[in-house]
Amino acid sequence: MPRSDRDKKRRQPVKGRKPSQKKQLPAIELPMEDIKEAVTALKHGKTILYPTDTIYGIGCDATNYDAVEKIYELTHRSKEDGLIILVDSFNMLDQYVEEVPEMAWEVLKHNKKPLTIIYDRPKGMAENIIPSDNTIAIRVTNDPICRALIKGLRKPIVSTSASIKGEAIALGFYDIKEVLKEGADHVMDVPLLNKNPKLSSIIKLSGNGIMKILRK
Repeated sequence: MPRSDRDKKRRQPVKGRKPSQKKQLPAIELPMEDIKEAVTALKHGKTILYPTDTIYGIGCDATNYDAVEKIYELTHRSKEDGLIILVDSFNMLDQYVEEVPEMAWEVLKHNKKPLTIIYDRPKGMAENIIPSDNTIAIRVTNDPICRALIKGLRKPIVSTSASIKGEAIALGFYDIKEVLKEGADHVMDVPLLNKNPKLSSIIKLSGNGIMKILRK
């Protein structure tokens, strides 16, 4: 398919990701002061504990090597465990993956819930965020708080669960271990906009068109 045709497809409205002109989503009052403080922290290479489109997460600038190292140290994870990255648009997705499979655009076009896709050949990320198999897990988020953070930073952000590796996932703010609240450089004590907190679905898409469901 010619590149111009692919670009045209990507610019088309994506169901479940952007409100149409006919049916607007209800206005949400965002905690702008909290968001500004979190963006400032991200720009200075700091880690944040924040509400995501699924559950509470620990995040940082996904292009900052030292900040990513802080995430590993805080959560006892390593790059082989795989961190999830959030982007705010399909254009940003395209900037950080060498070649997004055509199947991905079709899946994202019809997706209605948080979906993380593992892609081959990431680019532009911090070197220590990419596992040895040269893949990256990315989710295009529709959450207003996450989108505001990414827009303010102008870069993708890490979104790993606010939990220690091997321990239970914290679904609510008060379930998060104090060691994480104290260890994160900046904490957003802000309610989840998602009223049904749970982990995202995960699929892996290979460049050869093979799709594997890793988590429903």
